[in-house]
Order: sequence, then structure tokens, then C-alpha cells
Amino acid sequence: MDSIRPSLASSPGSLRSNGGGGSTTLVCAPVMGRSVEEMLVDMDKAKAGGADVAEIRVDYLRSFSPNRDLERLVRECPLSSLITYRPKWEGGEYEGDENSRQDALRLALELGADYIDVELKVAQEFINSINGKKPINSKIIVSSHNYHSTPSVEEIGDLVARIQSTGADIVKIATTALDVTDVARMFQITVNSHVPIIGLVMTERGLISRLLCPKFGGFLTFGTIEAGVVSAPGQPTLKDLLDVYDLRRIGSDTKIFGLIGKPVGHSKGPVLYNRAFESDGFNGVYVPFLVDDIAKFLKTYSSPDFAGFSCTIPYKEEALKCCDDVDPIAKSIGAVNLIVRRPSDGKLIGYNTDYVGAISAIEDGLRGLRNIKGETGSPLAGKLFVVIGAGGAGKALAYGAKEKGARVVIANRTYEKARELADLVGGDALSLSELENFHPEGEMILANTTSIGMHPKIDETPLPKHACLSTYSLVFDAVYTPKITRLLREAQEVGAVTVGGLEMFVGQAYEQYERFTGLPAPKELFREIMSDY
Repeated sequence: MDSIRPSLASSPGSLRSNGGGGSTTLVCAPVMGRSVEEMLVDMDKAKAGGADVAEIRVDYLRSFSPNRDLERLVRECPLSSLITYRPKWEGGEYEGDENSRQDALRLALELGADYIDVELKVAQEFINSINGKKPINSKIIVSSHNYHSTPSVEEIGDLVARIQSTGADIVKIATTALDVTDVARMFQITVNSHVPIIGLVMTERGLISRLLCPKFGGFLTFGTIEAGVVSAPGQPTLKDLLDVYDLRRIGSDTKIFGLIGKPVGHSKGPVLYNRAFESDGFNGVYVPFLVDDIAKFLKTYSSPDFAGFSCTIPYKEEALKCCDDVDPIAKSIGAVNLIVRRPSDGKLIGYNTDYVGAISAIEDGLRGLRNIKGETGSPLAGKLFVVIGAGGAGKALAYGAKEKGARVVIANRTYEKARELADLVGGDALSLSELENFHPEGEMILANTTSIGMHPKIDETPLPKHACLSTYSLVFDAVYTPKITRLLREAQEVGAVTVGGLEMFVGQAYEQYERFTGLPAPKELFREIMSDY
């Protein structure tokens, strides 16, 4: 495995897949019915969902008679068939006799299964047992699963060599991501492999290994027929793979963009940007990066292939420190929600698009409240603008409101952080508990910039209804999952105008898209896409 380079960071130009333009990576749907009939139904669903291969997990069958069932499963499979009979000792369901299990796999080959999966532990014995008597169109996948971690590049390389030495047609290695940077080691292996290789990293932190398979030369990736019904941790659905991430369009030259955050599963960014990329014919893909250490992440994924990142909670302030250069406005705010890798020298440039998106949405809401048209100044001028939260988004809104002439008050669970931001923008500070009894004279706007009330904790609110919520003429919530948070719902009930996080999200996304692509943002398409949510 001499061709495998030691790290992505030290060889930024090394990330090129073995393939050409579009994707040649196969999409495989695990079929895990408890009866043959259920499996046949699921195979049809897999085909309808766009899969190329059905992985028939016969270890899931409640009653399995190889001589009776295998011929039907192979013959009636409407896709290429992959027979897997996974034992308990490799993470499967089968607990019976090993000889019987291998007999069933040999029978599957005889019956013309397109692929069978054999575990490395028994692969040499199994392949020796067939004495080269294998149908010419059938392939043996030899697999290794590590449910604890992802080894070093050198160790994975050694594992590839061991698997190849058994006589495998296809190498399969599945490891576990303890950090999103673990996936980089798998990419190093697949991009440099000279044999067909399936290299997947399990759990949500490893999701990008499944989404970016075509970019880095992976032979096959898995997509589930239904959400949550998975055969390994972190599998996306077929619909997500093919519709949201448009896997078929991804090739060796595809640029990678994504969201850095924790959590990221709620984000509508992949839907928005990938649809827009496709509409504009732009060769890019936008994926979620569940990140635990942003500095480590950016250092690891330093290749030009990783061209830009959106930043969300909790990394907007820390992201600023990781950039080589920062836009003056983002520097003034003290937070970055967009990082673009400059093509000429690979340096990371930080921007803040939050304040424009949020402030514009709030101004539009105020103009609608008063039916104002053609106003030259900002409707925020002279208003009291209360910001809940002193993190990156809070800083952006406080800065934006102050620039528009509003008087700013920062409320935060930790008073010291509120005071620090208030001093920065020339405003006042409160603790979150004090906010409940805060009702001075004059028109007030409330802006929640925290994650309180975000899915799945949708019953939470930063300011309950009884706490003078009626004193605010407009209430804004940066949270957009759910679309109507408890804060917004209760604000509507007491007669306030409300502006949701989707408006901010769409507004800030315009500039992000243009900085990612160099193309004008397709604003109508953005609004059309987000109107569905």
C-alpha cells in the first residue's frame, strides 16, 4: 500500500477519485424483512427508490431454509443481488452452525447471486472451499467490520492487503467514526486503491463517507428503504442519497461544501444548496459535517476539494480564529458563519452573512406591520432591540441592529457574557431571568438567537408567554426547525408580528451561495424550496 499518503492535510492535491466525471458508485439497499415475502416486497421498493443492488440479509429471516428460499430470493430479485448471512460475531443476527452458514453462501453462488459477502475471519477457508468454481458473473465481497474505532491509514492499508490476499473480488471495510476527521483516513484508502473497494465509516460522524463515495472512488454505498430501518449505524435513506445529495452527479472533480456544527441533522442546507447547484449546473455537493473540534476539522480537510463551509452553533466565534483572513464586518461582529477556501492559495477567508439575513427579515416584518412602502431609513431606528443569546448569532444581530440605529439590550443565561457583548455594541445587559420582568416604555423587538426550542426540544422557550411577551411588537426566532417554535406560536397568540428562522436562513444563504459558486443566487428557487418546509 505504498501509494497511500499519510494524511489529507499533508497532501492537499491527493484527493482525486479513480473515476471520471459522473458517479459509477453503486447504490445498495439493505433488505431486512423477517420473511421471504417481506423481502420481495422490499426489493420492489428498493428498485422504485433507485437502488442498483439489493443486499438480502438472510440472517434477518425468522425462518430460513436455504434450499427452499435462496433460489426464489435470487431469481425474483429485480436488482443485482447481494447475499449477506451475517453472524453475531460480526454484528449480524445469525447464531447457528458455521458450516451450515457457509453452505448457504456456496449455494447462493451456485444459484447465480451477483455478489455474496464473506467475513474476513473465514474468507480464506471459504474461498479455498469453492476451488475456483464460481460463476463468472458472481463476485465475492470480503468484509471487515470495526464497531469501535477507525484505525490508522497504515493499519487500514494492511487490512486491505490481508483482504486482497484471500482472493476477494471486492474489498469491504467498515469502521466507526469517533470524530468526523476519522473519515479522512478512509478517503485516503479508497482514493488510492487499485482494487474495487467499499470503504464506509459508521455513525453520524461518518455520514460523509457514505455521501462522498463517488468522489473518492468507492465501489458501493448503502441507502435504506425507510428512515431509521438501518443495517449499520449512520446509513442515509435512498431518497436522501439520490434526491437530496444527488449522488449520481458526484464525480472526481466535484467540489465539496458543507455545514460545520453540532448538531447538524436538522439543517435544510443540503436540500437548498444541492437543488440550486443542480439548477445552475454547478459541480458541487453540500453535506453536513458533525464536528467536535473545528480547528482539527479544518486542518484535516485542507484539500482544495473542500471548498467552503457554513458554520452554525456552537462554532461561529471559534471559526473566526481558524481563518487566515476575516472580512472587516465579520471581524467587527466577532463571529463567522461562512468560510471560503480561496482557490489561488488555499487560505480560509471568513465572512458573516447572518446579520444581513436576520436584520433584513426583521425590517421586512416591521414594514409589513405598518404597511410602509418606499421608506428610506430603517424601521429599526430608535427601537429597543432585545437579543437573547450572546453567541455568534447573537453578536451578528446585535451588531446589525446597532448599525440600523436601534438601542440594543443583550439577555443571556450567563450575565457576564451578556455584559461583554453589550459593552462591545454600546448596549445594556440582562440575565435571562431578569428579562421576564423587563418592560420599559417604547416599542420593542425580541430576537432569540439561541437553540432553545429547536427540534427535538420543541416544548422549550427562552421567554414564556406569561413573561410580558405581549410587550413586543415583533418577535424573531433564529430557530427554523420547527418552522413555528413555541416562542413564535405564543407571540402570535398575544398579537405580536413574528418572523421565523427560515427567513433569516434564506436571506443569509444568498450571499453564501454566491461566495461558494461565483454565480448569482437563484432567489426565486430558494424561496420555492423553503416554502415546502
